[in-house]
Amino acid sequence: MKPQVHAVSLSNGYVISDDRERLDMEFVHGALADAYWAIGRSRALTERSWANCLCFGIYSIDGTQVGCARLLTDYAFRAHLGDVVIQPASRGLGLGKALVETILAHPELATVSLWTLTTADAHGLYARYGFRPGEANSNWMILDRGVAAG
Repeated sequence: MKPQVHAVSLSNGYVISDDRERLDMEFVHGALADAYWAIGRSRALTERSWANCLCFGIYSIDGTQVGCARLLTDYAFRAHLGDVVIQPASRGLGLGKALVETILAHPELATVSLWTLTTADAHGLYARYGFRPGEANSNWMILDRGVAAG
């Protein structure tokens, strides 16, 4: 069964969609190539990681992709937001905010209560939606086996 596609039309003519068939993986990989968290990531790993997530694209009036994000989720309880990128020429138009709002309001994520993300430079963007710095405690455990660049 093919999942239902959800799209939001913004007042400035841009569209945010989770239609996987619409994603331009060349754009995604290129946009991530300059992102501090994905430097050295191969296109094959990018495509594999995106194939296993709920993915979003932002498209201009002419249909060109200008932004993206992916969500690692079980669609029930947990979601981890990652790879949020807006191309430099399209920044300052509120697209990042609209993207986060669209993801948080996605109808298939209504029961998700635990949302996580990592960022080194966009704390203000995410704080407006209720994200706060994580609190280390003995319940959280982490296994970091290093970053796969392959």
